[in-house]
Amino acid sequence: MLSAFARAFKTPDLRKKLLFTLGIMVLFRLGAHIPVPGVSFQAVNACLKDQTSQGLFGLVNLFSGNALLQLTIFALGIMPYITASIILQLLTVVIPRLEALKKEGQAGTAKITQYTRYLTIALAVLQGTGIVATASSGALFSGCAYANQIVPDTSVFRIAVMVITMTAGTSMIMWLGELITDRGIGNGMSILIFTSIAAGFPGSMWAIKKSGTIGGGWVEFFSVIAVGVIVVMLVIFVEQAQRRIPVQYAKRMIGRRAFGGTSTYIPLKVNQAGVIPVIFASSLLYIPALLVQLTNSQSGWAGWIRTNFVKGDHPLYMLTYFLLIVFFAFFYVAISFNPEEVADNMKKYGGFIPGIRAGRPTAEYLNYVLTRITWPGSLYLGLIALIPMIALVAFGQQTNFPFGGTSVLIVVGVGLETVKQIESQLQQRNYEGFLR
Repeated sequence: MLSAFARAFKTPDLRKKLLFTLGIMVLFRLGAHIPVPGVSFQAVNACLKDQTSQGLFGLVNLFSGNALLQLTIFALGIMPYITASIILQLLTVVIPRLEALKKEGQAGTAKITQYTRYLTIALAVLQGTGIVATASSGALFSGCAYANQIVPDTSVFRIAVMVITMTAGTSMIMWLGELITDRGIGNGMSILIFTSIAAGFPGSMWAIKKSGTIGGGWVEFFSVIAVGVIVVMLVIFVEQAQRRIPVQYAKRMIGRRAFGGTSTYIPLKVNQAGVIPVIFASSLLYIPALLVQLTNSQSGWAGWIRTNFVKGDHPLYMLTYFLLIVFFAFFYVAISFNPEEVADNMKKYGGFIPGIRAGRPTAEYLNYVLTRITWPGSLYLGLIALIPMIALVAFGQQTNFPFGGTSVLIVVGVGLETVKQIESQLQQRNYEGFLR
């Protein structure tokens, strides 16, 4: 991988793309440290020092690169865009118009992307209003003495300015991501998510060292690094694993020319759902605690939720989280991969799986294989997502544990795809051919 980056910097046009991408990443991180107008920066810093848990906002804060709890102009991060993309992808299965656009190719994809942008702005306004209202009421940092001083001026004009600023920050993040996609290396939105998560790694590692008790914290520090290396190797192994289903295309005579007769395969990944099930499960588990916080109820059900579904070290929370991830893995694979559609397309172009009849038997075979490789993929996702919670029990560290859950899945996945793209572009520029 390092040799690929070294060769990329020696190639002039690739070097420009890499430097452009790095420049956008620096600009993105700069915006994550500029506070929103109307926020007391001193009160925010005081609450961040006293904070022991990120609570309900941990997932959004992760994707914003710790910008959410600092209430910066990029506080919402890329989360509204991720949510909008997931919603549009789910609606594609339900709404025939969106399904037709998806089948139209590039023009249809551009239209769906436009709808995604509109929905992102709407979600940014909604989420921005919720975050500002939460910060104004002092609920953003529960238990902090300065929580009510974070937004000194709670007038309608000041609140509107804060919401508009956060929404504009989300719009700028979308624009920066598209610039990386067009002029840089890799998928822009994925690179920005990678930047947000990776930016928190040094601080998390140092926090583990400072809170350690054995050998001045260095034993815990290097133990976490060793665990991280093992986890990353496991994630790379599983993310690269796939079940290749062979496909044979029959020869067709058109005039005097023969077409087809080639062999290929359908790559079915073990982790076909990606990181989406973890995001779904995390979001769903936030709802009970959010209801308790908003209602401020002291009844029996509220106490049961506070005991079992607020902290991640409770066995019932872990079990529910694990089962939700397994469920959403099967759910997302079912809506994102349609075996009947794949079988129909193969039949239309003269393709077949050796030993399997075309049409319905092919769809049943694809569904059979997909179901069985989704089981290890979903169990793997559940185990990786439980690592921060196990760290909470073992080290007393949950929010500061970097190698686990959503973070390591995204960082490794984006890193692999970016390296593959760099290597493919290097091969295009250094092709020697058969004749020298």
